[in-house]
Amino acid sequence: MIKNERQYAVTKAQAEKFVRALERLKSRSAQRAGINPLLLKAEEEALRSQLADLRSEIKAFEALRSGGRAVLKLSSLDELPRALIQARISQGLSQKELALRLGLKEQQIQRYEATDYASASLARLIRVGRALSLKMRAEAWTGPSSSRQRD
Repeated sequence: MIKNERQYAVTKAQAEKFVRALERLKSRSAQRAGINPLLLKAEEEALRSQLADLRSEIKAFEALRSGGRAVLKLSSLDELPRALIQARISQGLSQKELALRLGLKEQQIQRYEATDYASASLARLIRVGRALSLKMRAEAWTGPSSSRQRD
């Protein structure tokens, strides 16, 4: 997941490198006549797959950045950190702007987001949600692994 403008620029540059690599691969196919065609095909498919992944990440970031996503649905609390990052991006806030709202340094937000808030407490996650003016609706239930039996 692309989390900031710097990562976005790097990912776009990487995608361009893959495009050029594919072009070079096609232009050199005559020079590579002695190479097993299955290896050439595998190399091309690997490049295309990586390019598709990069383009997908770019598209997702651009969609978030355009502010087009108003509702973020979560199926578990594990998804909350990612949703906080997506909410920040969709609101057009930089990591620095979020840090200012929270009274933190930009580097702290960068660290939190780099690790998907792994070191953040639940209280901190709640503060981030409030700083983003998120409204949440929650449901909770026990799953099939619950030791309590229903009658």
